[in-house]
Amino acid sequence: MTKKGKMCMINLTEELQGAKQVAIAGHVRPDGDCVGACIGLSLYLREYFPQLQVTVYLGDFQDSFRFLKGTDQVTDDCTGSREYDVFFALDCGDTKRLGDAVRYFDTAKKTVCIDHHVSNGSFADVNYVEPEASSTCELVCQILEEDKITKEMAEALYMGMAHDTGLFTYSCTSSRTMRTAGMLMDKGIDFTDIVDRTYVQKTYLQNQILGRALLESITMLDGKIIFSAIRQKDMAFYGVEPKDLDGIVQQLRSTRGVEGAIFLYQTGPQEFKVSMRSNGKIDVSVIACYFGGGGHKKAAGCTMQGTVYDVINNVVKHMDKQLRQEEP
Repeated sequence: MTKKGKMCMINLTEELQGAKQVAIAGHVRPDGDCVGACIGLSLYLREYFPQLQVTVYLGDFQDSFRFLKGTDQVTDDCTGSREYDVFFALDCGDTKRLGDAVRYFDTAKKTVCIDHHVSNGSFADVNYVEPEASSTCELVCQILEEDKITKEMAEALYMGMAHDTGLFTYSCTSSRTMRTAGMLMDKGIDFTDIVDRTYVQKTYLQNQILGRALLESITMLDGKIIFSAIRQKDMAFYGVEPKDLDGIVQQLRSTRGVEGAIFLYQTGPQEFKVSMRSNGKIDVSVIACYFGGGGHKKAAGCTMQGTVYDVINNVVKHMDKQLRQEEP
């Protein structure tokens, strides 16, 4: 039975009754929240549901996340033919974002979605979707028994919450978010080290490509919009991959006077991955959804076709329209 609603809490024992084979997957190009949620839930299931065989499917993610227990068991190989009793889709607004793992979602006997994207249409059999939540990791914490959360689980879940809240500075941070983070801290994690190694520290190459993006950034609409673009030849020159581009759009957003930031990087001929951020006056999730993507009011993304100028002009047109509606 499909369960919909803001606070449709999931009972793991109920959902896993009779199950033996379980899959957990997140969205393509997994970020800290996605990886943290998948690892945190998988560690919990392996510890307290030993009858289950749990497989975690995730694409390539930051090397700095690999200190988490369980990341060595993650796979991106979706070529085999398997039918799962339960499939957990985490931090994923729709099935397209599951990438190759969607084949296992489609054949699973039961599907469960845990997510906080406003664009989520409750696509699974069982849905725990709360757009107001700070992160999927926060929602995972709500369905786990607090006294059973180990230090290793807490490390993964805290990392995800810290990443999706901008170190607990974004407007999605609530009092429940802080209470949950405090509970995870009480598990004995080295929270400062987790933040430093996964969020603050950058490799030399990451700093180089960030510098290139900032140096070539351009403002529009009287400084209200800023954008930057990285092409495949630039990525090849610096020797970076998509996972090395995390944080660039957020740095653009922090420019004084900016209401919207756009960062795009080339993924193929005339194809770009577009990340958007807002400082409040622009709802970038509406724009992302219009172009086939999704996300949150202040953070969203999509994939678009055309030249850099085609993409920017199309996105900025929508941002300009929203800003005009905000004017008195």
